[in-house]
Amino acid sequence: MASHRRPKQPRHAYTAALTATAAAAVAMSTQSASADPLPDPSKKGVQAQIDRLYEEATQATEKYNGAKERAGQLGEQVKKLQNAVARKQDGLNEQRNRLGSIASAQYRTGGLDPSVQLLLSSDPEEYLNIAMAFDHLGAQQVSELEQFQLQQRDLQQQRLQATDKLDDLGDARKELGAKKKEIQGKLAQAQKLLNSLPTKERAKITEKEERANRSSERVKLGNEASASQSSAAAFDAAKSRVGMPYVWGATGPGSFDCSGLTSWAFKQAGVSIPRTSQAQANIGTRINSLSALKPGDLIIMRTDLSHVGFYAGNGQILHSPKPGAQVRYESIERSGMPFMWGVRI
Repeated sequence: MASHRRPKQPRHAYTAALTATAAAAVAMSTQSASADPLPDPSKKGVQAQIDRLYEEATQATEKYNGAKERAGQLGEQVKKLQNAVARKQDGLNEQRNRLGSIASAQYRTGGLDPSVQLLLSSDPEEYLNIAMAFDHLGAQQVSELEQFQLQQRDLQQQRLQATDKLDDLGDARKELGAKKKEIQGKLAQAQKLLNSLPTKERAKITEKEERANRSSERVKLGNEASASQSSAAAFDAAKSRVGMPYVWGATGPGSFDCSGLTSWAFKQAGVSIPRTSQAQANIGTRINSLSALKPGDLIIMRTDLSHVGFYAGNGQILHSPKPGAQVRYESIERSGMPFMWGVRI
């Protein structure tokens, strides 16, 4: 089996300790840290609690990514509707001016019933709605008036649609803020736990994480071919990011969360895929067996489908796993996350 060795990266840029990365993530928040009581650091299981908080933070990150994607889509829809409303309003203004000229001419020649003249003098636009009843307009003018009224109704409908989309956008932004606060709270709590440990225990955690990051330099992947040119190109792009740090919500090119890495890599291959792991789980061709996977296939992990990476060959996953970690290769069996299925694109 061939040995895969990634190009050496500047150590100071990509081997940041777990505590430093977590602290940086917490510093992004302006929210106060969680007030939940911390467990006694002398008791067993602190590392397990830190791992659980990081797992919950990554799960919340995928929900944040989904809310961000929805907000972006809604923002585009609102922009299109508002532009359409503006264009239709301009068209109606032109049509109103043209019909107003007709009404003024009719008024000056005395061709209108006195009651209509009174209406015209107090509210010229009302004339357009009433004049037809007096049969003072020609067939072409009546057609223009009917078209004007139809366009008015369409404009009102578009305004209502834009208002509804704006309300939806407001809800999506609120959800986005809530998820951001949740993620930052969990990272802050994990940082408190780390800080509560004795120096030697923190050093052990840091060394364990650095060992896992360094293992990518020695991983054996084999020589199995990818199933398609696009998946091979995406996998090559992802391999070039080994050593880059995990940052929640990041889509590259210098930092990534799990689905940020996969979506970025396929974008480099000229293929657009959804942003979140849950959405990526439902595209392409589903591969239910690990033994049937090819390098470059997506691997969907966890029962809630909240983690994704690339199958790298020889039982390895290439992914951006969690806060404090780097993009790296890991044994799927030792990743601590259950395999759900693969996706071939």
